[in-house]
Amino acid sequence: MAADSKSFWQYREALQATAREKFLLGALVVGGCISILLLADWWFREEHVASIPLFVILSAILWWGMLRMVIIWINYLHISKPAYRPAPQGKRVAIFTTSSPGEPLSMFDKTLAACARIRYPHTTYLLDDTRDPRYREVAERNGAVWLELVGLPGAKAGKINGALKLTDEEFILVLDPDHIPFPNFIDEVLGYFDDPEVGYVQVSQAYYNQYRSFTAQGAAEQTYGFYGPTQMGMHGIGGSVAIGANCTFRREALESIGGHGHGLAEDLVTAIRIHGAGWKSIYSPIVVSRGLVPEDFGSFCKQQLKWARGVHEVLFAEVPRLFRDLTNWQKLSYITIGTYYLAGLTTFLFLLIPFLFFWFGLLPARMEFVPFLVHWLPVAIFGVAIYLYVQLWMCHPASERGIHWRGMVLKFACFPVFLMGFVLSLIDHPIPYIPTAKQSVKGFTPFARPLIAHIVLFLVTILYIVFHRSFIMHEAALELTSERTWSMVGFAGIAFLMSCGGMVAVIESQDLPEEDPWDSVDLDLIVEKNQDRIDTITRPF
Repeated sequence: MAADSKSFWQYREALQATAREKFLLGALVVGGCISILLLADWWFREEHVASIPLFVILSAILWWGMLRMVIIWINYLHISKPAYRPAPQGKRVAIFTTSSPGEPLSMFDKTLAACARIRYPHTTYLLDDTRDPRYREVAERNGAVWLELVGLPGAKAGKINGALKLTDEEFILVLDPDHIPFPNFIDEVLGYFDDPEVGYVQVSQAYYNQYRSFTAQGAAEQTYGFYGPTQMGMHGIGGSVAIGANCTFRREALESIGGHGHGLAEDLVTAIRIHGAGWKSIYSPIVVSRGLVPEDFGSFCKQQLKWARGVHEVLFAEVPRLFRDLTNWQKLSYITIGTYYLAGLTTFLFLLIPFLFFWFGLLPARMEFVPFLVHWLPVAIFGVAIYLYVQLWMCHPASERGIHWRGMVLKFACFPVFLMGFVLSLIDHPIPYIPTAKQSVKGFTPFARPLIAHIVLFLVTILYIVFHRSFIMHEAALELTSERTWSMVGFAGIAFLMSCGGMVAVIESQDLPEEDPWDSVDLDLIVEKNQDRIDTITRPF
């Protein structure tokens, strides 16, 4: 799909949930919970325990995943969308976007030119630490104010806090430099601040370079549900979170917590502190800008490592400190977000189980395959049904609905990265804040090594199984162990295919064609495609 696609550059919004739709969703959730209870009743039977320690580990992994799934389902039941509020006239608004050494200058030219076309009166600031005079020239050419902010601690957050001291606008839109805003952006969000208790307004993040690669498509797919039904549910419980871009803050809210939070997940730190200070948040599921996702596997893994390390910082430091100041729903929300990257540990342990059986004969559970399938299948059916049903509330359903298999493959392929982030958090080992690459990086990435090791281990294991069963085992033993062995092979084979899918992304990343996606973005087209929306919600100042 080309970067100048009309469907990409037009204002989009998720639908409001009707009572009938939420009733049907509730029925699916009830059915899913019943299927989980039936699975649990069958699972925790004494005759199923082969090794108590391994069974405990296996059960903890499985039921931790089930618990997270139920929490997400319950969150969906609170899906809500705020009614549009017209932007009041005469408010003073700033746009902050930051630059770092090595980021492409032409990208800033495009973003700042788009900021200049935002209709509501505002001042755009480029917070620059590149020591490169060309960035000042680009800012001034596009009517932005250039602020040199060099050597401040806290990376992006440090520059934002430095700029807060040099400016006085009442509202600040934090915009990542790879995001190209639509001319109606500020008009869509400013009215929510009529409620003096609102601390920030977050809108959806959407992208325009997912057509570039398997990695880019998978990275985008991982976000569709979050920026649609998940954040809408969190809005319904008063816990929608701020993301690193497309978030508009009330200055007073930022000042009440001592400025923008620092850290590798500085946006989540800021959100939890603002909630802890008693401010409300708004999530409006609208597309009013589009940005970039990582195009190569290595850059995506670096981004995920940064987030995994940062999110665990929030879980281990911010959640305990602010626990008493949060509502019960907010506590549950931040704990659920904070434990997302534990998927690295649980996936690793799941991968170990079949190999412990193949090589050492260790088995956590004695379960026949057919009865397991009979009890597990209803859970899977309800899980898929709910996943597909809530896609009613995607921000751009035409391009976002689907099974999102690339996103699932990419998540699996990143389990070593998630695990690394978790371990680094436990030992409190710092990693530097590195901006996500805005252009594809060619070459082999070391993040592929665990996938290669897993693929090799699986193939070697299959050869061992075939040799052992063909030339060593007796016929009686073959018959007794056949179902169990080949069931385990099937279980391990699914993970093998996922690793192979990850290697597709790795191989493709080594030779992506060079392209700056923003070069093909037509700003006049964006204005044209959003003119009807602008005419509907605004009138000349």
